[in-house]
Amino acid sequence: MSYLDSLPERHVGATAEADELMKLLGGPLPDTSTAPSETIGLLARAAAEGGVVASSGPRYFGYVVGGTLPVAIAADWIATVWDQNSGIFDLGPAVATAEHIAAGWLVDLFGLPAGTTVGFPTGCAMAHLTALAAARHHVLAEAGWDFERFGLQSAPVINIVVGAQRHLTVDLALRHLGFGTEQLHVVPADAEGRMRVDELARVLAGVEGPTIVIAQAGDVNSGAVDPIAEICEAAHRHGAWVHVDGAFGLWAAASPRLSHLVAGMERADSWATDAHKWLNVPYDCGLVFVAHPRAHQSAMLHTRTDYLPPGTPGKRDSIEWVPELSRRARSLPVWAALRSLGRSGVAELIEGCCDHAQRFARAFADEPRAEIVNEVVLNQVLVRFGDDDAVTRGVIARLQEGGECWFGETVWGGRVAMRVSITSWRTTSQDIDRTVTAVRAALAEELRAAGKPA
Repeated sequence: MSYLDSLPERHVGATAEADELMKLLGGPLPDTSTAPSETIGLLARAAAEGGVVASSGPRYFGYVVGGTLPVAIAADWIATVWDQNSGIFDLGPAVATAEHIAAGWLVDLFGLPAGTTVGFPTGCAMAHLTALAAARHHVLAEAGWDFERFGLQSAPVINIVVGAQRHLTVDLALRHLGFGTEQLHVVPADAEGRMRVDELARVLAGVEGPTIVIAQAGDVNSGAVDPIAEICEAAHRHGAWVHVDGAFGLWAAASPRLSHLVAGMERADSWATDAHKWLNVPYDCGLVFVAHPRAHQSAMLHTRTDYLPPGTPGKRDSIEWVPELSRRARSLPVWAALRSLGRSGVAELIEGCCDHAQRFARAFADEPRAEIVNEVVLNQVLVRFGDDDAVTRGVIARLQEGGECWFGETVWGGRVAMRVSITSWRTTSQDIDRTVTAVRAALAEELRAAGKPA
């Protein structure tokens, strides 16, 4: 608890060097047992001596990393204490039931079609893999090919259509499923990173046979959302499956004020997102949704060996919806967060982060030495300093070293920018104001060091 209490004023970045941590935690495996308290004490020292990033604190903005709600932490502790293998109902009835309920709540919260099936993989990469495996099964079945029986080697060629601005986990999932980058049909994006529907129509006109189109809700840099309704219309006219990468942007659907940004996404065939981002549950929790239960189950269902009980209606077996058999009860914190926040609380969490992003952007709107380089639509802000790559990098370095806040670097439109990702329930307006003050100070110092007017 002392670590959690320290988060609001803790140095945000890690300060310990790798060799220091090796000395603290390493050495040869002990020949004899040591007291558990001594072992745990070493981990406490690793945090106290700067080996931990305060990524769940209120002023960590480097990646799209949520904080962790107290109720989700408590539920995660319970999941550890219970130590249930959550692969099948019989190994953890309470967990399986809570997961089933949470799945229904999420389908309702996002406005997805009735009957949509839900899985709880480790993160968005595995959510993509799961959804795209279901898509592969479905489009090949439509072409008369039984993938589960004959595999991919001699199957009809599947066209994979992606946007030019996409997350690396999409390519990762595709690679694991047997698709290489040379097999992709890439659709150009606009200045904000959104897939261009006119170019999508051109690409679709040039392909034949089974097709999967992958759209994006929430670009990891700009926060921009593809025109999903139009993408679905064009893709479905072509007979294609539409998958939506909504790692964080999908959560806009839970906000009455922001849901227009993802209007029409319910017309897609599958969706992937993370709970450990904007729902602020502990890490190791992605979410996958598939509007075609048979395709989802066929792609995932493990062979039932003699020692496993047969599936029973009304008893959720998670092995039907994710690749894993043995896994911890990662859905329990999701159930707890949703049960605690309710519909209005989830909306307030999402909207609050977006309000903070707007507050940050407004603070630099009239600053001649800073440029907001994206259209701020969600929780992502891209800012550039002095119209200079070196100055921008220098400001980021000073902020990381200072410890008041933490930002990362990206390249957008060929220019270096500081990426601001606001995803934590802990962040307040006061944190944004403190951060703005720190950024201004770092900018002034960097300009002076560069011999430019401050």
